[in-house]
Amino acid sequence: MEPAARFEELKIPVPSEAGGLEVSGVLGIPEWWPSGARVGVVLGPGNTGRCDDPLVENLHRQLTEHKFLTLRFNFPFGEAGKKRPDPLLTLRQTYRAAVQILSVDPTSAPAHIFIGGIGLGAKVASHVATDRIRVTGFFSLAYPLHTANKPEKLEAEQLYRIITPMLFIQGSRAKNCDLDVLRRSLARVGAPTALQVVEAADHLMKVSKKSGRTHEEVVAEALAAIEAWTEKVVGT
Repeated sequence: MEPAARFEELKIPVPSEAGGLEVSGVLGIPEWWPSGARVGVVLGPGNTGRCDDPLVENLHRQLTEHKFLTLRFNFPFGEAGKKRPDPLLTLRQTYRAAVQILSVDPTSAPAHIFIGGIGLGAKVASHVATDRIRVTGFFSLAYPLHTANKPEKLEAEQLYRIITPMLFIQGSRAKNCDLDVLRRSLARVGAPTALQVVEAADHLMKVSKKSGRTHEEVVAEALAAIEAWTEKVVGT
């Protein structure tokens, strides 16, 4: 039996302002693409800067198998095996280059593109969502809203500039995103927002064994939230 989806490794060129770099990515192509609502999803990596993180990889695979054209990719520092993140300008340029990959072939380009990520990838995507780029919505897993255990050190200004619909998937035990602070921040946002709280998950969307929950359950909950939200935004 032929697989329902296929995955292609590729190289993504990053503009010369970032040093003429290339980063690795994986394009997920669902069965019978293009068809249906033609929804594309770009998934930015977490704090390691690498797209082989289990959560990123598993969510990417699940989204593809649920009929989304998907792309996950490395940031330059992750590609180079470094721990220190690149400057924000470089991260934004890399993310924008990844988004453009989905539209290289006009005959199979998605009609709707949702951008997001996990942790650092989500934060970069929030900046890209305000750039001059075609985006239908922004989603986030484990958004780093403030310094760990210091909700007074809030970094929410970027969110107030986004005009597309937003989805936040946050762990109930995240030390860098107090849920009450997040709710108050989202109340000030002009764009439509949605919040999905993942019980027992931390700032890395990980759950402990004693919680009785599994990694697979977290991925399934995130997938269900993204699917329902994108359907509502697109109107399918």
